Amino acid sequence: MGKAKPYKPSTVSLKSKKGTLLYLFLIPLFIAVILALLQTNIQAFLLNSLAFALFFFTAKLSTRGFNQELEYLRSPLTKAPKIPYKTIAAFMLGGSTFFTAWVAGGKSFFSALFLGVIATLGYYLYYGFDPKKDKLDNLGDISAEFVLETIGEAKTKLTNIEKHMGQIEDTLLYGKLNIAMTKARNILETIQEDPKDIRVARKFLIVYIDGIAKVTDSYVSMDEEDINSETKERLYALMEDIDSRFDKELERLKNNNQFELDVHIDVLKEQIKH
Repeated sequence: MGKAKPYKPSTVSLKSKKGTLLYLFLIPLFIAVILALLQTNIQAFLLNSLAFALFFFTAKLSTRGFNQELEYLRSPLTKAPKIPYKTIAAFMLGGSTFFTAWVAGGKSFFSALFLGVIATLGYYLYYGFDPKKDKLDNLGDISAEFVLETIGEAKTKLTNIEKHMGQIEDTLLYGKLNIAMTKARNILETIQEDPKDIRVARKFLIVYIDGIAKVTDSYVSMDEEDINSETKERLYALMEDIDSRFDKELERLKNNNQFELDVHIDVLKEQIKH
């Protein structure tokens, strides 16, 4: 029983479920490839295989674009995707359809071209293209690159900590780390909603998260049976101290936002009076 691991929900971000329809296009092409192989029709086998590869590559590009779009929509502060995977996939779908209809399917050039255009247009109408607008409002005089780099670095460290947590068998330590990670994510979200706080929150982002990352990295590099009870007690106490500091940081950020709101209300009242 001592080795039984607690239930650990996955920390991997959910992937977009869009684009499943695109993979259905592969079924008839796969059947065509198999039939051509059974009939030893080398030319048909090669053409159908190439058509299958084109559609498969299109579907994979779309999946990457959908996941990229999902991350963009979830983040309150981010830049528009650099590589327009969905847009590329839309034109790839048109090209794949044209090739399959004209070269592999023997349709006329204009019929194949028409089907290719319809495929691209249908993709756009159903899925749309990639986001183009940066979500970088409310930054004040702070550099967008500085904000995104700082938050990105913090997110990467949190993800690494959560991966290491999967190797921790100590139920109590895992629970304390899990609580700390939840609060850390909440603090990051609060900062993203009001990035002007990032200067005063930098100590939290750099010192505390980095400290937890180093501790968990050292912990999982050892055999848990070799870690004595005194060291574990120190770890428990450390996590309780971090938990308390995270609570204070979150409260400070919320109070700062409340203070700014009160200031704006007072300014507005004075403007209305005059």
